[in-house]
Amino acid sequence: MGEETQPIAGLHRDIEELPHAELLTVLHENHDEQHLWDCIVAFEGYPFQTISGLPFSYQLKTGRNGELTKELWIDRRENSKSLAWSSVRLAFEKTEGKPVVTRPKALGDIRGISYIYGIFLKFGLIEAAQKDTKKEET
Repeated sequence: MGEETQPIAGLHRDIEELPHAELLTVLHENHDEQHLWDCIVAFEGYPFQTISGLPFSYQLKTGRNGELTKELWIDRRENSKSLAWSSVRLAFEKTEGKPVVTRPKALGDIRGISYIYGIFLKFGLIEAAQKDTKKEET
């Protein structure tokens, strides 16, 4: 039958504990839009955080044809914000090779990038730059 997918070394530190970890592993092996979409669908409603630690999740809506629309609705406060799939795809183009990303805008000047950054970080598509915790004493 099918081969069992093994976790890839170097993924987000708790990725193996995430639900749908096998989808994330496949995404890393096949860095393409369809596998990203599969992960986006699977993680609908999952708790994420922005770089500043603000919690959020997203929902996907069903269109008139009964299929999911490629639009993420970010649940951050009382009002949801719409995040277009084209924005997610644009940022995804810069994640090949799991780059270290110092800040969300490093992925591009894209509407909703702080949310995309949080999703990509959790998916293990990017690495956060390590903060220098040593402060020089004066």
